[in-house]
Amino acid sequence: MAGRNGKTKPDTEPSVRLDKWLWAARLCKSRSLAAALIESGHMRVNGVRTTRPGRDISAGDVLTFPLGVGIRVVRILAVGNRRGPASEARLLYVDLGEAKGEAATATPLE
Repeated sequence: MAGRNGKTKPDTEPSVRLDKWLWAARLCKSRSLAAALIESGHMRVNGVRTTRPGRDISAGDVLTFPLGVGIRVVRILAVGNRRGPASEARLLYVDLGEAKGEAATATPLE
């Protein structure tokens, strides 16, 4: 899989499907809603639009997508092994919108 700079990522780096990660990180309530969000054409991974729910992502990737009334920008910190409690899911990413001082008023998809 090619990285941001066009170089191939090592095979040892863990990766996970984009739809599964959005669900595990509790940014979407179900994998089918996550897949619908991705297939809508508004999801960007490292600035590149994707419509494939099965696209592999890994730590360090930046996701940009609409959520609620705003645009959410998050950097993936870990891929996670399961959908755990919200406190555990919050450790999978850092919200870059909050880092810029923007209020994070968006809520997960219904």
